Amino acid sequence: MTDDILFQGALAQSRALEHKELSATELMQATLARIDAANGAVNAIVSLRDADALMADARAADAEPRKGWLHGMPIAIKDLANAAGLPTSMGSPLFAGQVAARDDVMVARLRAAGAIVIGKTNTPEFGLGSHTINPVHGPTHNPYAQGRSAGGSSGGAAAALACGMLSVADGSDMMGSLRNPAGWNNVYGMRPTWGLVPSEPEGDNFLHQLSTNGPMARNPADLAALLDTMAGPDPRQPHGLVQAPSLPQIDGGMDGVRIGWLGDWGRALPMEQGILEISQAALQQMESLGANVSDLPPLFDADAMWESWITLRSWQVGAGLAPIYADADTQKHLKDTARWEIARGLALSATQVHAASVVRSNWFKAAAEAFETYDVLALPSAQFWPFDITWEYPREIAGVQMDTYHRWMQVVVPASLLGLPVVNVPVGFGGPDDTPAGLQLIGKRGSDAALLRVAQAWHEATDWPNARRP
Repeated sequence: MTDDILFQGALAQSRALEHKELSATELMQATLARIDAANGAVNAIVSLRDADALMADARAADAEPRKGWLHGMPIAIKDLANAAGLPTSMGSPLFAGQVAARDDVMVARLRAAGAIVIGKTNTPEFGLGSHTINPVHGPTHNPYAQGRSAGGSSGGAAAALACGMLSVADGSDMMGSLRNPAGWNNVYGMRPTWGLVPSEPEGDNFLHQLSTNGPMARNPADLAALLDTMAGPDPRQPHGLVQAPSLPQIDGGMDGVRIGWLGDWGRALPMEQGILEISQAALQQMESLGANVSDLPPLFDADAMWESWITLRSWQVGAGLAPIYADADTQKHLKDTARWEIARGLALSATQVHAASVVRSNWFKAAAEAFETYDVLALPSAQFWPFDITWEYPREIAGVQMDTYHRWMQVVVPASLLGLPVVNVPVGFGGPDDTPAGLQLIGKRGSDAALLRVAQAWHEATDWPNARRP
């Protein structure tokens, strides 16, 4: 019975709560029991609140009028975001135990919809690196292969979803952090169109346009519902977008959807054995569901795109962490890859940043031309299968040496660089340890609802998260 409650999906839980077929107290009891049974092996949820306090919150939710579709439903917040009353360590010893005084914009919106925040989900130090391990909370293990990475930086959220400890979860994505862990944990993760989900009105809100918050779930309808809750402009920030809600547009199938398959970008992106094959098998199945799939040549120079990306990324990371780096006492607590990226970013000139932005602009024009012919562009969600949890990062792929700590995730850069919406869909299992894989479905700016509709049709035909649970 407990598993039936926890794996039925967030919208199904919400309907059951609304119709008094399930109480928030029962759902919280089931959730805490599941965390007790599963979290010790994966270490996905950290800073879990006291069980008695959570049960009191659940009883209060049962006694109150419904606030929204998340009323009485447990959720844990990625440990990069602030949730009032809970620690925000960001995976760093510098902030371990620091308790947030207020909610971030996104967290406040989840609470306003009735969610009960139960704790945090694990993340790498400052979210850097697509591998969830840090010196504060330790590593998050892949639920399908103990001793293997859960990806990152939203690895804790993805693993918690896969294990049924949560039904929906928030995450954030600069360089695949909502896509890679979703792919490696057999769930759905969405990077929305940049500007649709606001960040925080702090520091620069004009120049840095790489990272975004977004939703994760075990089915696309739940993904759409959570996106609709997160989305909407913050009047204190520029660039905010307004779109019609995605959930009412979720149905309709993928008949006639034109998908362009980019593969390994003309051999520019090395792939571990089996990654391309499992992606192509999924695309063939999408053809049977009515999609039209075509192989595409590279749309832009991969090396130019990469140089643009690492310049703009280092510039943003360096600016954000400069105060910590400037103080010798705090700098020593940073991991080597963080120090390297901050130093690189601080050494950039305005001319170098401008040149990188020009390349980004040219790639945007090339992508816009492609979207005149194709509705969706497809790429694998990662170039590698989940790796040994003791690794810092993969040093080579298919015999090709990786020259940075994040080069192994180059496949996510085309969408990240342009702020395009992407949905990771789970596509099955393979590799040396029979672990999950994912496929990126990339759309033009503002096509979030259309992507979710394609993902929903895929889910109805496959339902990988329930077909194969950890």
